[in-house]
Amino acid sequence: MTNLAIFLRQVRSRSREHQRAMQLMAGARLAGQMVSVLRQELDSMVRVIYLLTQTAERREALVDASIRGAKWAQAASRAKVTDREMVDLAQTLQGWTQSVYKFGCAFIHLSGLHDYNDRDPLSQLPAEEREDILAHCRYYHGGPNSSAAAFEDLVPYLPRVLEKIAGNLECYLEALENGELLNANEV
Repeated sequence: MTNLAIFLRQVRSRSREHQRAMQLMAGARLAGQMVSVLRQELDSMVRVIYLLTQTAERREALVDASIRGAKWAQAASRAKVTDREMVDLAQTLQGWTQSVYKFGCAFIHLSGLHDYNDRDPLSQLPAEEREDILAHCRYYHGGPNSSAAAFEDLVPYLPRVLEKIAGNLECYLEALENGELLNANEV
């Protein structure tokens, strides 16, 4: 089995697990964990988008590093490929990547947003970030409609957000599988 085949299997398996976990967590109303799962799925997507902008040789090296559990390094140095770099690249393709990623990070790392049972996480965000998240949710998923929506109003839409990310991820995986290359200047 090739390294690429192993990588594709890993990512797809992770995505299926995220989808199953989201179903279980939605039923249990574990909102913080739901956002964490979104962030993890988005992590897979931004990595695959990054791979799609790399030459075949570089892509192979990064895939190999990934399946060995090694950090991704820049081609010309030993400097780490950063999440910021990958998210910024993905943002040019998916206009919602940064807002979901940043919001999700607050649930991956211990933050004031974990107090969501007593303090609304959306009200703790800068107004522009809050509106970005709500606008994306309205545009792609139909709501919540109120400009004064609270986090609890957003929670029922989180499974749909995961479906959107997972669907985009699968399209990018198919492109990777087919050896397609996205020109980083066009991304």
